[in-house]
Amino acid sequence: MATAATDRTAAPEPAPHVLVVPYPAQGHTIPLLDLATLLASRGGVRLTVVATPATAPLLATHGDAVGELVLPFPSHPAFPAGVESAKGLSPALFGALIVAYAGLRAPLGDWARERSGDPDRVAAILSDFFCGWTQPLAAELGVSRIAFSPSAVYGTAVLHSLFRRMPQREDGDDESPIGFPDLLGAPAYPWRQLTLLYRTYRDGDEVSEGVRRNFLWNLEASSFVSNTFRRLEERYLVAPLADLVFRRVRAIGPLAPDAADTASGRGGETAVSAADLCAWLDGFADDDGSVVYISFGSMAVLQPPHAAALAAALERTGVPFVWAVGTAAPLPEWFEERVAAAAATAGRRRGKGRVVRGWAPQVAALRHRAVGWFVTHCGWNSVLEASAAGVPMLAWPMTADQFVNARLLVEEAGAAVPVSWDGIQAAPDADEVARVLGAAAGGRFAHVAARAKELAEEAAAAVTDGGASRQEMEELVRELRELGSEPKE
Repeated sequence: MATAATDRTAAPEPAPHVLVVPYPAQGHTIPLLDLATLLASRGGVRLTVVATPATAPLLATHGDAVGELVLPFPSHPAFPAGVESAKGLSPALFGALIVAYAGLRAPLGDWARERSGDPDRVAAILSDFFCGWTQPLAAELGVSRIAFSPSAVYGTAVLHSLFRRMPQREDGDDESPIGFPDLLGAPAYPWRQLTLLYRTYRDGDEVSEGVRRNFLWNLEASSFVSNTFRRLEERYLVAPLADLVFRRVRAIGPLAPDAADTASGRGGETAVSAADLCAWLDGFADDDGSVVYISFGSMAVLQPPHAAALAAALERTGVPFVWAVGTAAPLPEWFEERVAAAAATAGRRRGKGRVVRGWAPQVAALRHRAVGWFVTHCGWNSVLEASAAGVPMLAWPMTADQFVNARLLVEEAGAAVPVSWDGIQAAPDADEVARVLGAAAGGRFAHVAARAKELAEEAAAAVTDGGASRQEMEELVRELRELGSEPKE
């Protein structure tokens, strides 16, 4: 006869509950949502993603794999009312957005404490590195926090090095070199190429001090998770970095959709469908790799001289192109008219150029065989999407971490050719842009194109079963499960 103890089956322990806090900028939110979806697909953890009303629609594109917690966007006197994200935001307000968004700390703490005594308690926090305020929140809740970097490990180390060491330029000189002695090779960058978040720091200013505190808090996280892959940044992953206070860094990228999923709306509604754009690119099927795809990201707005130089170079070279210009790019008046006129008389190919006003299906475009080069600002999401697609890049960094990324691509990875290092301060001569475009289209950078193909193979290997990024992902899932197995004292 069975005893009462053997008759009863213990209820299984609920999966650990992880609170995911993205930063409200598309280049940050999208990869963290991709990561959350992947973590949920592995099983064994439950995830709740924090959003505000303006950013909540992005969660819908990731299905029902994760829960959502929508909170009102916090108000702050330094930040304009009615704005909830970095999209279209003046770069001068980026720091204020970081500080304003930290106002979610109190309501999130209340929400988590209401669940502290039941199976739905928060076991860990996974948050963007622009949400450093979640570190003291995690400490209040007695849980661990993992910092997510949507950037390169190299770029993440440079950013945190700045706010950790606070180096200064000499005599207000924008060309004054700023060194990074704790990184391999002790690289240096002119002051003007450093992120605006650091260059605009003012001692004692509420926003400036809040931004600095944000990054210093990250250095207390239990570990970092970076959207990169080992073969792209091997030298920065083989040993812990002093600039990240020797914290463990897991490289789990590239967090790009599979080829079969390139038509998804992971970035929100597009101005042109992937099917329509790919049908236009099909017109170049007899000339693979002949089209140049151009985009400067979702946040950067080209200055008129930069747009004019690129437009003139495209016309002079006659290189086929797709230019995703966003909604506010100041293109020369004559340019779009001539592109439209050429399309009206071109017959089957519908012209050699296409301008997309608004968000474009970039992943689908980069993976089309007609696209051979990518003119890019070197935002990290664009870098990874190009790397996964095997498309070599024409690097034209403008601000933020883009100069750091461009140097990594050009000087270390060998997968990019520079167009200009002058950023937003000065546009290159149109003849110089035309020279680089013509050389790329003419096959004079074949070694760079070959290296890009190798990177694509290495990226694909990283995310397959047994690959380095897949192994790091599985270890992250195990870490989150272990964090949730016992409440912390």
